[in-house]
Amino acid sequence: MRDGNHRPAARSGIARRRGALAGAGLALAAWTALAQPSQAEVSISGANAPPGDPGLQVAALMGAEHAAIAALPHDATTPRSRKPGQEPEIRMDAAWLAANAPQGGGAEWECLARAVYFEARGEPIPGRVAVAEVVLNRRDSGVFPRSVCGVVNQGGNGGCQFSFTCDGIADRIGEAQAWREAGQIAAVMLAGAPRTLTRGATYFHAGHVRPGWASRFARTASIGRHHFYSGH
Repeated sequence: MRDGNHRPAARSGIARRRGALAGAGLALAAWTALAQPSQAEVSISGANAPPGDPGLQVAALMGAEHAAIAALPHDATTPRSRKPGQEPEIRMDAAWLAANAPQGGGAEWECLARAVYFEARGEPIPGRVAVAEVVLNRRDSGVFPRSVCGVVNQGGNGGCQFSFTCDGIADRIGEAQAWREAGQIAAVMLAGAPRTLTRGATYFHAGHVRPGWASRFARTASIGRHHFYSGH
């Protein structure tokens, strides 16, 4: 884009300049939309142009455009590396969770946070996220209960699907940091974070046990001390 201090061109170049000006106006409108909320507004219209030399009119309009661009926030005039429609970056680490996790609350959030805490609180954060993925994959499968709490508390075959719910040990939350992170993970996952770690797993077990069902299902991932499987 040229600056507003150029000398007026001959009348034979006016049509070309007006075409360039129209393109610049469209580009400015796009940046203004991206910068919302913004107080900078520009109206480029021939009806508002002052009388006189057409070249001077073009120069005046270009000067107004530069002034409007200068008034926009810096990040509104800096191209973003993320493409339009691309999901925002999600990093599963403690710092990102602390800064970005939405507020948790409600029964579904609590059930998921408790599953993450009691099944995987000793795991690195990706290992805890993987457990949350299994719960949500089950909820959405059409095979298991259709709520998070239904999945976590499901019984059957004389036992339970998540051992902490029926192991006879009191479910006391004694590690504040681990509980806080479990809540953050639950909130992020319930808000729709992509489930990319376990490749659709609906089962998992700790590495030190060998359940009979493991040989019937395809292993999709091993994260921390857990192995994950797809049962479909």
